[in-house]
Amino acid sequence: MKKIALAALGCVLALGIGFGSVADAKEWKKVRIATEGAYPPFNFVDADGKLAGFEIDLANALCAEMKVECTLVKQDWDGMIPALKARKYDLIMASMSITDERKQQVDFSDWYYRMPARFVAKKGAGLTVTPEGLKGKTIGVQRETVSDKFLTDNYGSSVTIKRYATQDEVYLDLTAGRLDAYVADIIVSRDAFLSKPEGKDYEFTGPEFSDPKWFGDGIGAAMRKQDNDLTALFNKALKALIANGTYQKVAAKYPDFDSYLRK
Repeated sequence: MKKIALAALGCVLALGIGFGSVADAKEWKKVRIATEGAYPPFNFVDADGKLAGFEIDLANALCAEMKVECTLVKQDWDGMIPALKARKYDLIMASMSITDERKQQVDFSDWYYRMPARFVAKKGAGLTVTPEGLKGKTIGVQRETVSDKFLTDNYGSSVTIKRYATQDEVYLDLTAGRLDAYVADIIVSRDAFLSKPEGKDYEFTGPEFSDPKWFGDGIGAAMRKQDNDLTALFNKALKALIANGTYQKVAAKYPDFDSYLRK
């Protein structure tokens, strides 16, 4: 697609940034990390009202490795990149796919997980996931996601697309009978919907979709282009966590996730 020891506000900004220079990596002491908090199991708000999930746990480990103090910022998906560019935070960990289109606006870290997408529909619906098989159907998707672009490009001429601000809204409309199906990341659908009582009458249908043309090069952290020193610091820490086994310990808390992780 997201417990961290939270510290004081802010981030050490590069001196003279208005003249095009950036800070050395060692100058990053405090980093603000944005996440959506609505995309379990990767990022969500737990019963205590705190941000939790795989990306939150990974962020905690990365901050310790980078030796920086981090604070989390909950941000609606639609405003993620604009708020980053407006300096409301310094880094996004919100299950954001690394795509060529987004790379025109932000700098990305190395990928830290990959995830194909798949359609979900009512059991026994008999949907065939082709433009012809879905013709006339109403399909839901979270807007401004890679699944949205994939659905639009491949099925937009034959289906009615309903776009939502959050994935939870998609589930609600599906169970209310206002959708014939939706498309989203496999793990998100499984953990947040299909494994829950409200999802018992629904199932995956059709193949997995992971073509880089739409789904990019995996999920990465997004940073401002001028903060390439922070990108380098993040990538160094990610490599260290993979090498020392911390990354794998974080991932082990989330079952059936192994095939989508870095090795």
